Amino acid sequence: MNFEGLNPSLAEYAPPLLDPVLDAHLTPSLVELDPEGVSLEGMTVPESVHLMEGMYSELHTAVSEVGVPVSVSHFDLHEEMLWVGNHGGHATSFFGPTLERYSSFQVNSSDDIRQIQSLENGVLFLTKTNLKYMSRGGLIIFDYLMDESEDMHSLLLTDNNTLLVAGLQNHVLEIDLNTVQETQKYTVEVPGITIMRQSNRFFFCGHTSGKVSLRDLRTFVVEHEFDAYSGSLSDFDVHGNLLVTCGFSSRMNGLACDRFLKVYDLRMMRATTPLQVHIDPFFLRFIPTYTSRLAIISQTGQCQFCEPTGLANPADIFHVNTVGPLIMTFDVSASKQALAFGDSEGCVHLWADSPEVTFNAYSRETDFALPCMVDTLPHLDWNQDLVPLSLIPVPLTSDALLSDWPAANSAPPPPVDPEILRTMKKVGFIGYAPNPRTKLRNQIPYRLKEMDNEFDNFSQVPESPIGREEEPHLYRVAKKYRKVTIKYSKLGLEDFDFKHYNKTLFAGLEPHIPNAYCNCMIQVLYFLEPVRCLVQNHLCQKEFCLGCELGLLFHMLDLSRGDPCQGSNFLRAFRTIPEASALGLILADSDEATGKVNLGRLIQSWNRFILTQLHQETQEQEGPQAYRGAGSSSFGSSGDSVIGQLFSCEMENCSMCRCGKETVRVSSTLLFTLSYPDSTEKPAKDYEFAQILKRSICLEQNTQAWCENCEKYQPTVQTRNIRCLPDVLVINCEVNSSKEADFWKTQAEYSFQKAMMKRGGFDITKGKEISLGEWKDLGNPDTGHLYPSVEELKNIWIPHAIKMRLTKSKELDVSNWSETDEVKGQNHCGPMDDPESVYIYDLMATVVHILDSRTGGSLVGHIKVGETYHQRKEGVTHQQWYLFNDFLIEPVDKCEAVQFDMSWKVPAILYYARRNLNAKYNLVIKNPIEASVLLAEASLARKQRKCHATFIPLMLSEMPQAGDLVGLDAEFVTLNEEEAELRSDGTKSTIKPSQMSVARITCVRGQGPNEGVPFIDDYISTQEQVVDYLTQYSGIKPGDLDAKISSKHLTTLKSTYLKLRFLIDVGVKFVGHGLQKDFRVINLMVPKDQVIDTVYLFHIPRKRMISLRFLAWYFLDLKIQGETHDSIEDARTALQLYRKYLELSPQGSEPEEFRKVLKGLYEKGRKLDWKVATRPGPGNGGAFGARLGLPPALPAHGSAPPRAEEPPLLV
Repeated sequence: MNFEGLNPSLAEYAPPLLDPVLDAHLTPSLVELDPEGVSLEGMTVPESVHLMEGMYSELHTAVSEVGVPVSVSHFDLHEEMLWVGNHGGHATSFFGPTLERYSSFQVNSSDDIRQIQSLENGVLFLTKTNLKYMSRGGLIIFDYLMDESEDMHSLLLTDNNTLLVAGLQNHVLEIDLNTVQETQKYTVEVPGITIMRQSNRFFFCGHTSGKVSLRDLRTFVVEHEFDAYSGSLSDFDVHGNLLVTCGFSSRMNGLACDRFLKVYDLRMMRATTPLQVHIDPFFLRFIPTYTSRLAIISQTGQCQFCEPTGLANPADIFHVNTVGPLIMTFDVSASKQALAFGDSEGCVHLWADSPEVTFNAYSRETDFALPCMVDTLPHLDWNQDLVPLSLIPVPLTSDALLSDWPAANSAPPPPVDPEILRTMKKVGFIGYAPNPRTKLRNQIPYRLKEMDNEFDNFSQVPESPIGREEEPHLYRVAKKYRKVTIKYSKLGLEDFDFKHYNKTLFAGLEPHIPNAYCNCMIQVLYFLEPVRCLVQNHLCQKEFCLGCELGLLFHMLDLSRGDPCQGSNFLRAFRTIPEASALGLILADSDEATGKVNLGRLIQSWNRFILTQLHQETQEQEGPQAYRGAGSSSFGSSGDSVIGQLFSCEMENCSMCRCGKETVRVSSTLLFTLSYPDSTEKPAKDYEFAQILKRSICLEQNTQAWCENCEKYQPTVQTRNIRCLPDVLVINCEVNSSKEADFWKTQAEYSFQKAMMKRGGFDITKGKEISLGEWKDLGNPDTGHLYPSVEELKNIWIPHAIKMRLTKSKELDVSNWSETDEVKGQNHCGPMDDPESVYIYDLMATVVHILDSRTGGSLVGHIKVGETYHQRKEGVTHQQWYLFNDFLIEPVDKCEAVQFDMSWKVPAILYYARRNLNAKYNLVIKNPIEASVLLAEASLARKQRKCHATFIPLMLSEMPQAGDLVGLDAEFVTLNEEEAELRSDGTKSTIKPSQMSVARITCVRGQGPNEGVPFIDDYISTQEQVVDYLTQYSGIKPGDLDAKISSKHLTTLKSTYLKLRFLIDVGVKFVGHGLQKDFRVINLMVPKDQVIDTVYLFHIPRKRMISLRFLAWYFLDLKIQGETHDSIEDARTALQLYRKYLELSPQGSEPEEFRKVLKGLYEKGRKLDWKVATRPGPGNGGAFGARLGLPPALPAHGSAPPRAEEPPLLV
C-alpha cells in the first residue's frame, strides 16, 4: 500500500483531530479508550440489530490495540479468522463473525506490518526488512531477514512454495518457502512496487509512480504497461478481463485524490471509459457475486458500491462508523460475504451481508486451547505406576516453596563411582563410560509413550509407513517397526527425504529391489567385524560370488555418511545361485507384495544358506582363484576359512540301537536351532533360556534309523554332544507356529514375575493391588542395585549374555550371565575349570519378524554397534543398540532388543559373540583390487572382431592419478517395467520403479595426448530377461548382450565394476551428464568431490534440467544423439562441456557473468521448445573444440586409431 497520500497528522501517531463518533448501536460500556484501562473485548452489536439480507451492514467491532493505527487486515483463507497487524509490529487474530480474540503476539519490535498472507500451516508477515512465518498461535517457524537497505511493501504467493516480495527498491525477490532461500532476483525498470496481484495470464505490479505493469508469469518480463495516474497509485484490482485503478494526480505542486477510476480492458490492452465516483477513492476491491461489483472506500470511511462499466449512484454510499478519523486498511473475505475495515485508532470493523456470515466457503476446524480442568481433576490412584504426577495442579505463588532449601542445608553431591572412573574412555575432553547401575535413577518408574511430531512444515516430509491415517492407539505395531516404503515423484528419489528416517551416519539399505527381505541380515554380517574384514579382503574370478559382492557392498556401507545404499549387485548374484533357488529363497514379486511368505522361516533358511555359502567360497584355494594377479587374502590358509573359525562347531553324533549297537560320527555345524519341550503339562513349566539352549545343542531324540547289526530300520536313540565352542553363536529361534509363540510368551511371563519378586519380594502376577509403600521398597537404596522400570521388564526371556563352558569330560554347561554377576565380581570359571574352556557370549544382534496384516509383514534387526564402527563414523568410542528397518535407523534401548511381544514382534535369529572377539582376528583390510583390472582382457563374445575395437586400453604412462579427469557414460536396459497407478485427479503415482540393468559402460581419457579416446568400452553380459532394450536412448540392440551372437566387446558386470572401483579408489574425477542415475544403477558409491556432472554445471535452481544434446548444440555447435545415443560420443561431449564451463567461469570470475550466460541459455531453450535447431548454435563450439586439440571422433562401431609407440601397461 502506498501511504504518500495519507493525512500527515498520522506521522507521529498524534491524538485524533476529531472526537471519535461511535455507532449508536454499540454498547458504551464495552468501549473504553483510556490507554491505562483498555478493554480488549469485542464491541458487539446487540442481537436486536437486524441485518438486511444481501446488503452489507456493520456486524461487529473489536479493538486490536488502542491508539496504534491498524496497518493491514487479512481474512484467513483456511480458517474462520481475521488477522490484523498494526504500526507497532503487533499482530492479532479474531475468530468468527463475533470477532472473538484468538491470538495476539509481537511480530516485529519496531517496524509496522505491511502485508499478511495466510497459508495452510501458518501465517506470513511482511515488515520493512523482514519476512516472518509464524503459526496461528504465535510460534516462529522461520524468520527471513533481508538487507537493511530493503524497503519491502508487498508480497505475492505465486504457488504453494514460491513467494514474490517487492518494495521501493529496483528489484523483486523470489523466495522458496521450502528452503527459505532467495532463488531469483528480478530487476525492474521502474522501482517502487507497492501492490502485486496475479491472474492466469500476468503478474500485475502497481508502482508509486502511478503505473501498472503487466509481467510474464515465467520470466517476470514486462509485457504491457498502463500509465494510470500522474501522481501516485493508491490501489487497484483485477477481475476477469477488467483492471480498475484508483490513485492521486499531481495538482498545484501536491497530490490530490482523483475521483475518476481508470478502467482497462485486458483483452484489447487499452483504457475504457473512466468511472466517476462521488467519494475520494483510496481502496477498491471487486466483490463478484451475481455481478462484478466494485467496493470503493475513502480514507474518511465512506463506502460506495457500483458496476465498473456503469454509472455510480450517490444512493449507494454508506458510511463506516470509525473510532479513529481515518480508514487505514480494507479487505474482503474469500466468500465475499464479509468486509473488514481497520482505522487509525486501532479498531477493526466487520461488515457482513447476513448475521450467519462465513469467511470461506469451506473452512477447516480451528484448534482452541483446552479449558482449565482444575475443578474436574480425576482421582489419582497412587498404586498405579503409569499415572503421571504432572496431573497434580500446583498453584502459582510468590513465596518460597518448601522444596527450595538453602544450599547450606543441602547434602553435598556424592562422589563419582570408582567403577565409572575405571571404565571411562576419553575422547578429547569428554569421557564415556557404561552405566554400572549401582545408583537409583531419579525418575518415576513409568515410560512416556513416544509422541510423533504432527506439525507439518514446508519441508514436506513423506510419511512412509502405510496406515498413517489410523489412530495410533488402535495400531499395535509401533511406527518405527512398520514397513517403510519410498514415495516416488517426478524426480524419482532426488526429493525423497531419507534423513527423516535416519539421523545417524550409518547407511541403510533400500527395500524396493527384489528379494531385499534379507537387508537386516546383511547389516548383521556387516557389523560383525571379522566377517566385514574377511569379505572386503576377498576377491576371486567367479562371476557370481556372494563373498565378492558382499565385500563390494560393505565397502559402500563404509563410505556412506548416512545415505542409503542398495544391494542390487549382491542380490543379482544371489538369484543366480542354484542352491538358493532350490531352497526356495528366491521370491517372486507377487509373493513379496501379497505377504503370503512366512518371512521368519525364510530369513532363518537364508541365514543358514549364507553362512554355508561364504564358508565354501572363502575356503577355496586363494592362489589360482585370485582375481587376475590380486594378492592372496590375509585370512586363513587353504582348506580353512574365517567363517569356519567364527561359526563352525564340531559335533559328535551318537546313534544307539535297541540291540546295543552304537555308531559315532563327527560333523560340524555353523548354527543351532532351538528345540522346545512338549507343552502338554499344565501349567507350563518354567525354563531359563540357557536350559533350552543346552537342550537344543546337546539334542537327544528318538527316531527310526538303519542299523547295520539288525540290517533293518530300528527305533534309535540319537544324542549330540559338542566338542568345541564357536566364537560366534548363531541361533535360529524356529518360532513358526502358535505353539512355539505361546511357549515364548509363557516363559517371558515367568521371567517378569521373577524379576518383580527379585525387586520387591512380592508376586505381581497374582492380581493383588500393590501399595505405594511396596513401590517405594522397589527403589530402596539399601539393595545396592538399580532395576529397570516395569515396562522394561515385560516380554523379556533371553539374556544379554550367556556363560558356556566345557568340562574336562566334554560336558556342556550353559547358564544365563547377568549384570549382577559382573557387579558381584564372580569368576568366569570354577576352580577346576580351564579358563580357555569358559566362554562369555554377549548378545550382538536379534532379527525379528514383524507381523502386520496391513503391509504383509517385514523383517527388522536390532544390532549392537561396536566401538570401531562409531570411531570410523562419528569419532567417538562407545557401544549402542540400533534398530535397522531397511533405510530407517534409530538408536534404541538395549532392553528393546530383547523384548518380544509375540502378538506382532516374533524373534527369528539371535547372534551371540564371544567377548573380546576382535582381538583374536586380523582386522586389517588390504584392498584386493589392483591395477591389473585395467589390463586388456578377452571378450566373452565369440564373434568379436578385433579390427572393430572401439577403445584403446591405458598405457603405462597413462596410469590414472588422483585428480585426473575421466569422461564416463553408461547405457541401460529395462529388466522390469515400472508399476504405477492413476490417481483420481489424473496424476500418476509410481508404486515401484522400473528395474534397470547397465548394458554398456564407457570411460574416456580426460587429458594427455590421447584426450577424448576411450580406454573402456564394455558391453555387459546379462543372464536375466530384458523386457526393453531402449534402443532409441541406449543404442543397445537385441543380440548385443548375447555372447553367442554379439560382435561387441562383451564382459561381465563384475569385471567392469572392478575397473570403476579401481578408478574411484585411485581418486580420479568423473565427468559426465546425469551421473547420479548412472552410479545408482551401476551400484557404485562415489564421493561427491570426485563427480563433475554437467547437468548441474549448466543449471539454474528450480528450473528444468537441460539435455546433453541441447547443451552440445548451444555451446559446442555439435549435433549429437541423432537416431540413437552412443556412450563414447556422450562421454566425449561431457568432457568438452566441462572445458567450456571452465572457460566461461574461470576461477575468481564474477558469478553474475556466468549467470547471464545461463539466462541466455534458458531463454533460447524456451523459444525453441528445447529442440535443437537446424541452424548453427550461438556458441563458439567449433573454435573451442579446435583449441582443445581433440582427436578426430571415433566412430561408435568403427576401427580404432593406431596405437601409440608405447609398451602396454604390465603388472
